[in-house]
Amino acid sequence: MPPSRRTATLLSLLFAWPALAGQPERIRLQSPEAVLEVTPALGGRVLHFAAPGAPNLLKVGAEVDARPYPEVSAHADDIGHLGHDVWLGPQSEWWTDQSVNTERRDARAPWPPDPFLSFAVTRVLEQNADKLVLDGIDSPVSGVRLSKSFELDSKDPATVVLHVVARNIHDRPISRDLWFNTRASAAMRVYVPVAGAGDVRIESHERMAPPAWRIEGGLFSLLSPPLPEDLDTRRGKVFLQPSTGWMAGFFAGQALVIRFDHHPVERIHAEHGQVELYVEHGDDPAAGLLELEVHAPYRTLAAGETMVASERWSVLRYDGDDDPAAHAAFLCTVAAPRLRAPELCPAAGDADAVAP
Repeated sequence: MPPSRRTATLLSLLFAWPALAGQPERIRLQSPEAVLEVTPALGGRVLHFAAPGAPNLLKVGAEVDARPYPEVSAHADDIGHLGHDVWLGPQSEWWTDQSVNTERRDARAPWPPDPFLSFAVTRVLEQNADKLVLDGIDSPVSGVRLSKSFELDSKDPATVVLHVVARNIHDRPISRDLWFNTRASAAMRVYVPVAGAGDVRIESHERMAPPAWRIEGGLFSLLSPPLPEDLDTRRGKVFLQPSTGWMAGFFAGQALVIRFDHHPVERIHAEHGQVELYVEHGDDPAAGLLELEVHAPYRTLAAGETMVASERWSVLRYDGDDDPAAHAAFLCTVAAPRLRAPELCPAAGDADAVAP
């Protein structure tokens, strides 16, 4: 390299170093009723969503500031950045259709998620007061390139729209689904509309208490009873087929409503549910983790073909009682008309049920 070019390169790296070494850049979209913060780092990850001046509804790990620019490698392991991320399903095939890490391929490794989707610094394609568009990098693990957009709803200041496009970068077909994963505190009270207990499936872990739940008035909810005396952790996953396309969580004086396109169970990969709730906590649920997950339909993409999925996030202030009846009443009488979303008043469905 000629000396002049080498000098210019070193100066470029020197001036870029403070940004790369410090906390990740956060880009804020704000309306009178909602604040969203996204970093172009970490795959274009959402780090904050709340009403203005209210506590963050998302659970974000300390690693966001400690390791904001990890190595993007097929041999990287997961890092607890949390926040909101986008994965590809099904999980059992995360590492089976690639040649950059043959050990994970041969073991059919179910973990970690794709580092190329979760760790890469994305490129800002568009940025203004109301919208942010980010473009990721080609992933040799998942075989896709993700582009993400975040936009304030011009007709509703309480709502932002998250939109993801996945493009098949291979010269052959691939089969995948888009998978939204929103992390929150396990103290969040979450509700999902279901027709009945037949639309609920539980996976739990040995020597850990399974998720506790009930269905009442057409709404599935997680419970937080005291742990059994011989166990110190509650951990597991709930797979749900929702009756309509939404779920809601109550936390820190706010109601979070996530809406998405509803699909019949036949379009969702059999390994998954359209909605999944992962919960893990000890005696203090506030210190634990809750994941609010949504799967789009499982599709086969031809070479160069794309698929898209969206979520609509709304936040409303809530100062009512912390109990299911008050939450359900708020969703039906306040949130439904405010968000022009009558589906937030669910039908009663089958008989109510409680986890054994």
